[in-house]
Amino acid sequence: MNWISHSVSETEAIGREVAQKLHSGDVVACFGDLGAGKTAFTRGLAAGLGCMGRVTSPTFTIVNEYEGTIPLFHFDMYRLSGEDDLFDIGWEDYLSRGGVCVVEWSERIAGALPADTIRVDIRRSGENEDWRYIEIGGLEE
Repeated sequence: MNWISHSVSETEAIGREVAQKLHSGDVVACFGDLGAGKTAFTRGLAAGLGCMGRVTSPTFTIVNEYEGTIPLFHFDMYRLSGEDDLFDIGWEDYLSRGGVCVVEWSERIAGALPADTIRVDIRRSGENEDWRYIEIGGLEE
């Protein structure tokens, strides 16, 4: 699945649309440079899953939890040094709690991601700084 987003609100709308295809236990790994739109996409996922509250990047807390129709566990692995740090934050417990896990900076822990992880690549367009290419792999259509 591929999209082009022209704004933050469009990136959020794509996230809402993708959320309708997610199930309890899914893991969504987000890849993209700083400022690419990973958190905006996650805000859309949260809204699509019925989560209330302000969705912010968990850069300093590592994980934020949002209650909704399906709970959302929003991870930011930027500050982790590698996969070994996952055990300190209870990664395996989150995977078994029946929510959707969204992981920003997932390249830092790629070896710990389940085989059926949904991959979201977000990158800026070379021609317009506001445009984003969003490619999603591993999601049933």
